[in-house]
Amino acid sequence: MPQPTGFRLPRLCLPRPGTDLERWAVVACDQYTSEPDYWRRVEAFVGAAPSTLHLTFPEVYLEAPDAAARITRIQQAMQRYEAEGLLVDHEGAVLVERTVDGRTRRGLMLELDLEHYDFSVTSTSLIRPTEGTIVARLAPRIAVRRGAPLELPHILVLIDDPAGTVIEPLAAARASLQPLYDTALMEGGGRVAGFAVDAARGAQVVDALSALAAPAAFAARHGVPAGTPPMLFAMGDGNHSLATAKSIWDEAKARVGLDHPSRFALVEVVNIHDPALHFAPIHRVLFGLTVDLRAALADAFGARVACTDMPDAAAMRARVQAVHDADGGQGRRQAVGLITAGGRCSVAEIDAPPSPLAVGTLQPVLDRLLAQGGAASIDYVHGDDVVERLGAQPGCAGFHLAGLGKHELLTRVVKEGPLPRKTFSMGEAHEKRFYMEARRIR
Repeated sequence: MPQPTGFRLPRLCLPRPGTDLERWAVVACDQYTSEPDYWRRVEAFVGAAPSTLHLTFPEVYLEAPDAAARITRIQQAMQRYEAEGLLVDHEGAVLVERTVDGRTRRGLMLELDLEHYDFSVTSTSLIRPTEGTIVARLAPRIAVRRGAPLELPHILVLIDDPAGTVIEPLAAARASLQPLYDTALMEGGGRVAGFAVDAARGAQVVDALSALAAPAAFAARHGVPAGTPPMLFAMGDGNHSLATAKSIWDEAKARVGLDHPSRFALVEVVNIHDPALHFAPIHRVLFGLTVDLRAALADAFGARVACTDMPDAAAMRARVQAVHDADGGQGRRQAVGLITAGGRCSVAEIDAPPSPLAVGTLQPVLDRLLAQGGAASIDYVHGDDVVERLGAQPGCAGFHLAGLGKHELLTRVVKEGPLPRKTFSMGEAHEKRFYMEARRIR
């Protein structure tokens, strides 16, 4: 089979038979970053059992005094699991089925070639970012990966396959595929199952992906001029994890040569047209707020901003979504929901905003507040309930944003480049990818 461009069928590792998979699989490290109680419950449930909790760095602990020691423990746990034979090799693609909240999303485990990934804002690479990268968030992940023998992905990568040629034939043949794992997931995460893709079907996957990358087919799908560089893979979740892998690879390749396992990164590929896949907004919360929020918005936008109190959070959410829908992505009028101390809810509506998306209009204002000492820190959170609960705390403020329609995402990225950082999320926090598979990178 000819070597495809930008990806390859993976060689990965799975926990050996008999492992308690419900304790093994833990949600992505960048979730619940302002909810330490979640991670304390996970730690209590896992205990000393073999678990990806011991192999990853939950970002709720980034500022903890033992952060450096935690990285050392992660790398030591990887080495110990390897020495104990806890991980068993599996060669070939894996069909993944994730069931949560009554929906089943299907994905495919592949390795992406980091030589074909550029996460800059001007990227035209085959593998492309959909959002801006927060470079400051790479440092702890780089520190973990630099000395790690394994990678464990929570990366979800999107393909634009309206005819369902890549993953859907595997799902249709699922009854004839060999089961690899099947487990309930902790903390309301639903269930995940994996199935081995045989060599013949793996070859069909390669052919179908190569067809999607054909320049003429790509240009027709997105209505762009012939010769526009094709984008086969677009980042969905885990942008910073893939950027970490890319940074390490660029640092190492002159030393280790191009034929090295760290040239590739293990990901789960998902069709953006999968009906079970839905997008959710990523909200913001400021902590340690010391300024009047409405005054700050007035300073930023002058008479173009109007703030209106809402009777409750439901009315606030409805108004934000109504303004978003009425604007139709034209960037003429935008709305942001505000939640402040005591649960006061209001909506800020901005005329002639500077960015086509509300998140792009809001984020520079928040960045200035932080830079000028008007707030101590910011977090990016999933879920209406979370932003409303955290924003209502003393000294805090929550910012509720409308959701981005998933079908506008890829064409926006192709035509306009990456969206503002932390624009969208593929589902809520409990729907995020749980760590299951690993891959050797040494």
